[in-house]
This record gives sequence, C-alpha cells and structure tokens, in this order.
Amino acid sequence: MPSTLASIALATLLSVATSSLLAQADDFTFYSDLAQDWYEGGDYFEWTSTTKNNNEAKLNVFYQTFGDSSKPQLLIVHGFPNSSFDFYKLIPLLQDDYYIAALDFPGSGFSDKPLDGFSYMLEDNAMLLDYFVREVVEFDDFALFTHDRGVSIGLAFLGNYLDEPNPEYNINYHFLSNSGMFLPLANLVPFQFALLDAQRGPALIASRKAAPRMTEGNPESLAYSDIFKFNDGDSALLHVGRYLLERAENEFRWLDNLSRSPIPVAYMWGLLDDINPIRIPNYVWLTYLNERDVESSFWILPTAGHYPQREKPVEVAKIVRTALNG
Repeated sequence: MPSTLASIALATLLSVATSSLLAQADDFTFYSDLAQDWYEGGDYFEWTSTTKNNNEAKLNVFYQTFGDSSKPQLLIVHGFPNSSFDFYKLIPLLQDDYYIAALDFPGSGFSDKPLDGFSYMLEDNAMLLDYFVREVVEFDDFALFTHDRGVSIGLAFLGNYLDEPNPEYNINYHFLSNSGMFLPLANLVPFQFALLDAQRGPALIASRKAAPRMTEGNPESLAYSDIFKFNDGDSALLHVGRYLLERAENEFRWLDNLSRSPIPVAYMWGLLDDINPIRIPNYVWLTYLNERDVESSFWILPTAGHYPQREKPVEVAKIVRTALNG
C-alpha cells in the first residue's frame, strides 16, 4: 500500500507540474527546440514579492534542477537581460557530479513579467533566492555561482545570510563572474542608458516589439529570441533594466559583504568583456578580496567576453571543479 500511495502522489505532482507549464505556454508558439526543451524541463513555484509598493503581488517563478540530489549542491544565479538559459552549455558539464538548481527571476526567462508599476528590485530578488533555497529546492550546504546582475543579487543575499545569527543553510563557496558590480568603472552601453530614460526607453521597447519574431536561424539566437518573447519579455526589459539605479545606491554596502564574508571566493572574468572591463575585477580584488584571510582565487579567461559560461563552458567547469575539489 505505501508504494501505491507514493506512486499516486508522484503522479499527482507530475500532473500538477505539467498543467502549470501548459497554462504558462498556452498562447505561445516555440520556434526553438532548445528553448522549448529548456522550458519543458522546468517547473514553477509561487513567490510573494516583499517590495512594499508591489502590494504583495504573487508571481509564478520558473526553475529547474539537474543531477542527483545526493551530490554536492550548486546554486546558479543569472544576470540581465537573460535567464537561467545562459547556463545551458555549462550545466551538462557539471550535473553528473553536482546537484544544480537555477531559476529565472521575475521579469526574465519563463517567469512572470508583470508591468503596471511593478518594481523589480534586487533586494526582493535576494529574498526570493533565500525562499527558493529553503522552501523549494531545500538546499542545506551549497556553492553559489553568480553572473552579471546576479552578482549584485548574490551580494545582497550574502549580506542577509551573514546577518542571520542562525541561518538554515550553509554557503560553502562563492563564485562571481563578469558584472558591472562597481559602476564607476563600467562601460555602460547606449541600450542601458536608454532603459533609464523616460522617453527613449519606451521608444526602444516599442521598436523591439514591432520587429517580426525570429522563426529560423542560428539555434542559440533562435532560443534567446523565443525566451525574450515569452510573457512579453521585451516590455519587462524597460522595468528590470532599472536595477542599475539600485545597484548604484547600494554597491559599496554590497561589496563590503565580500570583505566580511568567511566564504571562499573564486572570482572569474572574461577578459574581452567591453561593458565590464578588467579594471572592475582588479579594483574589487585589491579593495575587497586580496586581504581576506579566507581562500580567494582570481581567474582570467583571456578569450572569453561577457558570458564565460557560454563562450568557454569547459574552462568555467574546470574552475568550478578546481575550486570545489581543492
């Protein structure tokens, strides 16, 4: 009887997960097998925003897990303007030896992308990450891998973790990769400035939405096109892109979390990143990491740009293994 009940429970869970996915994609046509496969491999959980003026809005958040749950845990945190799909080349290189969890933050990927005055805040994302770890994937001892905008989310998340006298989990390693985490040294592009402009921003988004959908071509480009179009991602860009204002206001406080953290760090950087040049990690390393007593390492990938996990996934996987295995 217990095995029968377990089978029924599992079938029910699978049915609910499938129904949730179908409901989200009910009116959407995929042109990319890559994007559709990524979507169908995931599930949703509900998150209630902690940002005051979001009035406790409830959102469907997309996530995936990979590998054997008995293996060491690895939490992946994506950047802007993309989603967890940014790691589609890296994850297969690690999932045999690690239990990996990744989510799409609201406004990104396959998660809800509310408009109408919704505030996409990094601090709220940090609270979401804590909820995801505790209540959804139930990680208890994990490495944290962050990229781009996800670095700021990770630093806010780290600060909350360090301030908690009795945390419910342990962060055993911290990876940081290509991020404008210190804006005075970043080379912001016109697209980023336009998103912050009250007139140019809406005009830019309108032009993106007016463009015909990509229906064929390079498989990776087609996948990103599908993911951007899901849940009107073009419109959400205008709102999510304002995270730069919150980063500017909090970047010194968040960077200080690195200095006071007892967690080993692997800091990796694609040297060919034009937006976030090498002067950013040089400054952060010398100011916040170099004098720490705890283990820290600085990795430069000379032939990678802003997306090392996509451009040099084999090398990034080696860095992860070297750091975690000693």
